[in-house]
Amino acid sequence: MNKAINYWKIAEQMNGRLAMMGFFAAVINYGFTGWIVPGIV
Repeated sequence: MNKAINYWKIAEQMNGRLAMMGFFAAVINYGFTGWIVPGIV
């Protein structure tokens, strides 16, 4: 039972970290190009 709880805690932490990395990449990209997704108006 404890393994399942630990798995979900680690999964949620990883999901949050990856989401923040994506957000950070979008902010940096917007700073360089002025567009969030270059090539799409």
